[in-house]
Amino acid sequence: MRKNAYIGISFILLVFGILFVPKIVNRIQQQDWVSANRLSVSQEELVYVNLNGENKKVPDFVLTNQDSLLISNEDYFGKVYLVEFFFTSCPTICPRMNVNMKKIEAVFGHRDDFGIASITIDPKTDTPTQLKTYAEAYEVFSPNWHFLTGEQSYIYDLANRGFNIFAGINPDVAGGFEHQGYFALVDQEGFIRSRTDSAGNPIVYYLGIDEEGVDQQGTEMLLEDIPKLLENE
Repeated sequence: MRKNAYIGISFILLVFGILFVPKIVNRIQQQDWVSANRLSVSQEELVYVNLNGENKKVPDFVLTNQDSLLISNEDYFGKVYLVEFFFTSCPTICPRMNVNMKKIEAVFGHRDDFGIASITIDPKTDTPTQLKTYAEAYEVFSPNWHFLTGEQSYIYDLANRGFNIFAGINPDVAGGFEHQGYFALVDQEGFIRSRTDSAGNPIVYYLGIDEEGVDQQGTEMLLEDIPKLLENE
């Protein structure tokens, strides 16, 4: 019986080798295999972020910019724009985020139909004068890149509830504040848009800082995805 079992197993292995091994070798030679990276993102048409059955829009807001002018979400209507939360004295991720944001401004900042909203989470320090100095240090040239401040509770509600991007006070971390380093991509009608991951789910936000071990950085994705929205005008 044991001898017959061995013969049976050997026969199965032989059949497998004849039928499938050549196909596997051929796929490897042609580099035709399924990627193991389940977090890879699609470069197809951008999707809407659906929340509770509705496409998510940017919440209404009114804030003060670096020139002491009131700026609202309505000022961005008709423009493709990015939203970030930061603070000028941030010693960690904010400088990296805004170096990347400058790369995006360099490509699209001359356009009237593109803008950026950088909202401080430290409004007590980041007065319009401080924001103006910060913008000048980064040599911001786009008239549609507004550095925005306002009442702290209002801004935190806008970040945490309006965008679902975490921001908070934490005296135990460098700079005294913590926040997520995301960029939100918004279309001309105020809807948040994004790519999808390999499972077809929206990535929702683009990471504003570079990270190791990824095929494509968030900034690189945005440089590809912003034109998709601009072309839909």
